[in-house]
Amino acid sequence: MTEDKAADAKRIADGYAFQGSALEFGSVVLDGNVYPDAHIRVPLSTLNRHGLIAGATGTGKTKTLQVLAEQLSAAGVPVVVADVKGDLSGLAQAGASNDKITQRAKDTGDDWAATAYPVEFLALGGVGTGVPLRATMTSFGPTLLSKVLGLNDTQESSLGLVFHYADKNGLALLDLKDLRAVIQYLVSDEGKADLADLGGLSASTAGVILRELIGLSDKGGDVFFGEPEWETKDLLRTNGDKGVISSIELTNLQDRPQLFSTFLMWLLADLFHELPEVGDVDKPKLVFFFDEAHLLFDGASKAFRDAVTQTVRLIRSKGVGIFFVTQNPQDVPDDVLGQLGNRVQHALRAFTPDDAAALAKAVKTYPKTSDYDLAEDLTKLGTGEAIITVLAETGAPTPVAWTRLRPPRSLMGQIDAAAQQQAVTSSSLQATYGQAVDRESAYEKLAAKLAPAGDDKPATKDAPKEEHHGGGKAAAAGGGVLGGLLGSSAFKSFARSAASALGREITRGVFGVRKRR
Repeated sequence: MTEDKAADAKRIADGYAFQGSALEFGSVVLDGNVYPDAHIRVPLSTLNRHGLIAGATGTGKTKTLQVLAEQLSAAGVPVVVADVKGDLSGLAQAGASNDKITQRAKDTGDDWAATAYPVEFLALGGVGTGVPLRATMTSFGPTLLSKVLGLNDTQESSLGLVFHYADKNGLALLDLKDLRAVIQYLVSDEGKADLADLGGLSASTAGVILRELIGLSDKGGDVFFGEPEWETKDLLRTNGDKGVISSIELTNLQDRPQLFSTFLMWLLADLFHELPEVGDVDKPKLVFFFDEAHLLFDGASKAFRDAVTQTVRLIRSKGVGIFFVTQNPQDVPDDVLGQLGNRVQHALRAFTPDDAAALAKAVKTYPKTSDYDLAEDLTKLGTGEAIITVLAETGAPTPVAWTRLRPPRSLMGQIDAAAQQQAVTSSSLQATYGQAVDRESAYEKLAAKLAPAGDDKPATKDAPKEEHHGGGKAAAAGGGVLGGLLGSSAFKSFARSAASALGREITRGVFGVRKRR
């Protein structure tokens, strides 16, 4: 190490010397040497300007996410992570020291200490080991559902018409059978006239949508929609002075990427509509790590991409920061990429002409630097190293820094399955979300409307009641259950979905997601 290089490392680190609280990434690397006293940080106050964690498989993206989630929690900031591979469950357990961790801590000037963090394990519809996380169809809306179903623009427009009809007529769409019932009604002889003034719903388009809904149900997608619906406030919790890390387990859903990526977008849209404007803040109210971000944009319509762009642009004023985690920056559309001020780029590969073109584009997104040859260095980064630039407190980008990242303090891997199950079983959220309920909604109302005169009960044999698997046996519908649950979270969820007894039209915002009133 030369004195000149040490001075250069200090100069780079000076660009990361902030006045307020900051998270530590690690230390500067120059010419293959690491400088433990030259720290690279990101201000807490600029984390709502969003970020990108990118890099090839095996380069350390997940560990970077883990390091940031730990420090956010320690700073009292709630965090949401999507655990696609299962190895983020280790956040709940203190790590164990070894020679590699000791050396990495020495390299990065980190006073490493094994630490566990408060983690709430969630699972979409209860598929996996986690408290069930559900949304009602009414809340999810037509745009996001169209993405899940892979509908084209014409079919998406028709699905929007179905939701419009249900909203206007007070038909709560709580689960898949409710939506199927409304579609079937609107193409029946009894229901066609109800949409005559709006152009109607063609039988062929309805058939496509119904087939896709059946396919979704056959793949187990029915359990993701229903009640009790998740409430935004339960992502914003703290445990003492630490922020709660909500870890959404997705290991059992890797064969349904469009579903889980779109469901994560629903959570963001819900946060956007529910949270008040806060402007600039000393620290974010929540940071959301969107793993496997490319799945969100694969096959997405322009309208969908525009809605993502709008959400990312506006949600920062609600104090929410988003980090997109993906293999290549090109996985994220330019309109979204341009809003990600904090960049952590792990190694990129250049094995093919397409790889080389992507590398060249990635280099152009960084500030100019005389300290590094980015086109070459981005292919030479070691595991757990990254090229970093963030937004300073002034809003200006910091100098580019080759950074050796500090080691996580929690377990780098999965915790014992029994320990995770115990955490889920003992969660305080089980009382709210653990048991699925199925009460009167669009399906029952339309069945009653179409029942022959004199029948006391709606006919249900053509559309049997769907089984819910999320957190226990589904509660039976009926007056007795309704009377016993009037004050429960489940009933409040139902009331929100139904909008009002007068059947006023529901207001929808970005993505067509229902705005609660």
